[in-house]
Amino acid sequence: MEFIELLKAIILGFVEGMTEFAPVSSTGHMIIVDDLWLKTTEFLGQGSANTFKIVIQLGSILAVVVVMWKRMLSLVGLYKIDGQEYSKRFNLLHVIVGIIPAGVVGVLFEDFIDEHLFTTETVIIGLVIGALWMMMADKMGPKRPTVTSLDKLTYSKAFKIGLVQCLSLWPGFSRSGATIAGGVMMGLDHKTASDFTFIMAVPIMAGASGLSLVKNWDQINPDHFWFYVAGFISAFVFALIAIKFFLKLISRIKLVPFAIYRLVLAAVLIIVLFIM
Repeated sequence: MEFIELLKAIILGFVEGMTEFAPVSSTGHMIIVDDLWLKTTEFLGQGSANTFKIVIQLGSILAVVVVMWKRMLSLVGLYKIDGQEYSKRFNLLHVIVGIIPAGVVGVLFEDFIDEHLFTTETVIIGLVIGALWMMMADKMGPKRPTVTSLDKLTYSKAFKIGLVQCLSLWPGFSRSGATIAGGVMMGLDHKTASDFTFIMAVPIMAGASGLSLVKNWDQINPDHFWFYVAGFISAFVFALIAIKFFLKLISRIKLVPFAIYRLVLAAVLIIVLFIM
């Protein structure tokens, strides 16, 4: 594999890692960067290129596990948070009820999403609608959040946030944008909503990556092995940086600045694709 191709993998890993946990849509950004610039389908093939975009999310998943390892271990009773017993705090059942809706819908519509929604045009739609959703959350959410830590999250609210997460199956909408906004509207503060979003992302993204690998295994050329490795490592490193930065930033600036960025990006794409 040539150096320029490995460089493309690193660039896509950078895009994935820096945008996965910000409410701007990592999938949308990867599709935009790839369709308009890198064009990896020309040497990977469509199936393998789509799989790559999903598989390098495993690098971002690993970054979440590394950053939030105490909370991840506490989910299975291997670490005590502030000395609390497992049943009296945020636990694995919260995560399970949160991921069920998107997991079911994702499995049912996986083929449709892969075949029809991985385009720049659909990403533009997701960017705009997702931005409006985030603005609405900051406007309509309670001024004084009632859920200020994961240990105050109820199973009911976890499930409702999981329902909202289904919106993120549309590329460009953003998993974190959908769920953080949904959490804020249900009384979570921005930091707690972000924490729950990141933890839910681990099984959701791992499952999606696994399904895509199984489905497209015969389309993955062994010659592309180092392309996948380079993208994975790049996504992991940059996701580590992005997670720590974002968790400090979101409590201060909320969601509106990210929503404005999404609208500006959508406008630029419309001009480039349909006017110029």
